Amino acid sequence: MKPVKINTYALFFSLFFLGLISSISVKAQQNSSENTGIIFSNLAFKKVIETAKTGHKKIFVDAYATWCAPCKQLQKTTFKDAKAAAYFNKNFINVSIDVEKGEGVELTKKWQVDGLPTLLILDENGSVLANHTGYLDGGGLLEFAKETTGK
Repeated sequence: MKPVKINTYALFFSLFFLGLISSISVKAQQNSSENTGIIFSNLAFKKVIETAKTGHKKIFVDAYATWCAPCKQLQKTTFKDAKAAAYFNKNFINVSIDVEKGEGVELTKKWQVDGLPTLLILDENGSVLANHTGYLDGGGLLEFAKETTGK
């Protein structure tokens, strides 16, 4: 049996290429997790209240409708803002509620939502602490939340 000669250049290139691919993959995973934006819960609102009480967090509500252009803009831009997302994901239970479907119809009547989009900050019991009607960019959303929470 003949000994196999290993071309050192081919070996070096292969290892370098594998290292490069794995570093690109790790960076892509980091970027995708950073770009997820505000994470909205899909729990029933009663469960949201329970979760807020257990975690001692306030509740952030995005009241929207599918036909609302500023609502769609919030979802595409503001809710994907990295600073806003980090702050809201850390400090709030975030909920997005369609005002025309399911429990959203009754909840928005209770909260007296009269324009869209409406952004609400609720205490652990579901009482409104602050509301804003209309579009906000990421900085405006952060300011709105920090003024309400004092954090």
